[in-house]
Amino acid sequence: MHSDRDWWRRAVVYQVYPRSFADTDGDGIGDLRGILSRIDHLRRLSVDAVWLSPFYPSPLADGGYDVADYRDVDPRLGTLADLDALVAALHDAGIRLIVDIVPNHTSEQHAWFRAARADGAGSPARERYHFRPGAGPDGDQPPTDWVSTFGGPAWTRTADGEWYLHTFSREQPDLNWDHPDVRDDFLATLAFWADRGVDGFRVDVAQLLAKDLSDPLPSRAELERMPRDDGRHPLEDRDEVQEVYRTWRALFERYDPPRMAVAEAWVAPHRVPRYAAPDSLGQAFNFDLLEAAYDAAAFREIVTRNLALAAASGSSSTWVLSNHDIPRHPTRYGIRSAPDDERSPRMRAQGWMLDGADPAGIDRDAGLRRARAASLFVMALPGSLYLYQGEELGLHEVVEIAPEQRQDPSFFRSGGGDIGRDGSRVPLPWTSAGVSFGFGDAAPHLPQPAWFSDVSAAAQDVDADSTLALYRRALALRRTLQTNDELAWVLTRRDDVLHIRRPGGWEVVANFGAEPYAYEPTTLPAPVLVSTDALTGNTVPADTTVWFAG
Repeated sequence: MHSDRDWWRRAVVYQVYPRSFADTDGDGIGDLRGILSRIDHLRRLSVDAVWLSPFYPSPLADGGYDVADYRDVDPRLGTLADLDALVAALHDAGIRLIVDIVPNHTSEQHAWFRAARADGAGSPARERYHFRPGAGPDGDQPPTDWVSTFGGPAWTRTADGEWYLHTFSREQPDLNWDHPDVRDDFLATLAFWADRGVDGFRVDVAQLLAKDLSDPLPSRAELERMPRDDGRHPLEDRDEVQEVYRTWRALFERYDPPRMAVAEAWVAPHRVPRYAAPDSLGQAFNFDLLEAAYDAAAFREIVTRNLALAAASGSSSTWVLSNHDIPRHPTRYGIRSAPDDERSPRMRAQGWMLDGADPAGIDRDAGLRRARAASLFVMALPGSLYLYQGEELGLHEVVEIAPEQRQDPSFFRSGGGDIGRDGSRVPLPWTSAGVSFGFGDAAPHLPQPAWFSDVSAAAQDVDADSTLALYRRALALRRTLQTNDELAWVLTRRDDVLHIRRPGGWEVVANFGAEPYAYEPTTLPAPVLVSTDALTGNTVPADTTVWFAG
């Protein structure tokens, strides 16, 4: 592997949700050997790195984000030897590996929490978590009325009467990052994986580690009135969380090349550079496009703002259109909505799915056309690109999942009011037939729809106009064209058309509008490198992005 310390600045990173990528042992759950079997698919996509979502031992209360052991592999997914083999094979293919690290909370099955429960109130084992006496005369009420992210109380009572804090499900107790054991153990975990050849870490909910739970604890209403953008909120984005990440950075710098990290930090825009600074994690996710409408003005504002934020931190921006937590972007862009519907596309998609997935509520063809155009546009931007498995196939969100088949705790804890994230986590279709469309030899852990047959990797592999073919062409070109972080906006005659110029004369025109866009032939280089739709003369069709040669 090349030892360039800045490889991540312009990398294409492909997120693998391992339980839904490929199954080799016939249990309906994806595994590490499944990923190993599909490395050629990743190589042909010209990706620079794989981001592996949690593969650790886990009871799966939250899709693997409830970790029981941070230094092992879930036996259902493989062994440490399988992980070592995957690292070696990826490196042989010129692909690096980034793994998820989940530092805010453990599983309730983690050895520390089992000891905390067993040892009882006042024990040293409980100091690694946030335990409190209950409220009320008998202590039978939660210490506060806080609500967890997945719905329901944020506190759960133990058999001896104390309560513990969990920002997410009750099976995910929050760690106390003021405790030296917690800090030291995570440094050991990071070194464990870096020593095995892992190249970087995606840090889950990076803003939540530091907390101030000193008395008196605020009520939920008081919390909601507190500013979240000044570093002093009791529960999130506190200034002292950077003390943790500075120690992580010191560890990363011991390696050659230094290990990279990227923060999942849902914080105010002006706070993002703190996580992306060179003495902190070094890079932070830009999630703005996950919430944005398919709209030229929105895309331009987001690109401009996030390039400035990256420059302020000395990092590079990240571009993300889909991931394991969000309805897939072809579906978001295909939702029909009333003119006065002010919800974000993400929330509109959630509402559409809750309404029973009425086929009249979505234009699937338009959604895919717009998704292809948006994808090709962001591929041309400076910085790094994070792809989610299946987006190269143009997959829509899967809505054909019965309540009894769902797995996401947010669906159950909300009483079905939140449809959950299962629809973006359905196992991939590799072939057009078979019990699981080539995913494995058994029924998959989440049901696949019949329409997967038409969009499988095998079906698209022989179609020169497929979304898979588009991604392969564009990402191979991107690797040769990306040189630095410069971008210039070129004026167009329409508000719904964006035109950018990259170094070397590489130019990109994205027509977000419903009408074709005619340009003067003398204003753009003649050769078309790649386009999401065929041009007619000097006319870019609606919902189309084109790359012109420099």
